[in-house]
Amino acid sequence: MKSTAKHSKPDGIRDRILRTALHLFTERGYFNTSVHDIQRDAAVSIGSIYNHFGGKEGVAKALYIELVEYMNTFVAQAANLHNDTYGRCRAVVAGLFQLTEDDPEMIGFVLNARHREFLPDEPPICSSEPFVQMREFVLQGMQTGEVRQMDPMIAASVAYGAALRMISLRLDGIVSTPLPELTDSVWEASWQAIAADA
Repeated sequence: MKSTAKHSKPDGIRDRILRTALHLFTERGYFNTSVHDIQRDAAVSIGSIYNHFGGKEGVAKALYIELVEYMNTFVAQAANLHNDTYGRCRAVVAGLFQLTEDDPEMIGFVLNARHREFLPDEPPICSSEPFVQMREFVLQGMQTGEVRQMDPMIAASVAYGAALRMISLRLDGIVSTPLPELTDSVWEASWQAIAADA
């Protein structure tokens, strides 16, 4: 996702506010960002922020909802393109790696922000629909015999944990190699740890 505007109906001011908030929340954190910071950096009026979102929490909620919807679409594409657990889970890892390169602020907000601290009524990100679906891919793999029997939460953590850690290392500047170049090696190591025939 290069910009929230590319994945929602265009509304210049609204999208500018969301993109600016994403940048500021990722760079400074939610609590260190004020409505005035968003207003100034987005070059919009305070009234525009309140008219579109009702305030900073409304901006954060809209951003959270939009990014979860994007992740839903992304995970659904993995499900539609592949019929097997290996292919679906690998597509998720490949997509997350590409997203990290294309839009590090977006993936940083999705994976690193402590959403419950400022959006207490929203589910934890790991309980949101796209992450539930990612775990479901692994559970389906157990049902079809592709993934060996184990605690489903452990299996999902093993399937995606290495990829999520690599994303964190890339965002922190510790990994210098673009993640798409590492997709096969990371995914194969994860798959070998859960595959029924490993």
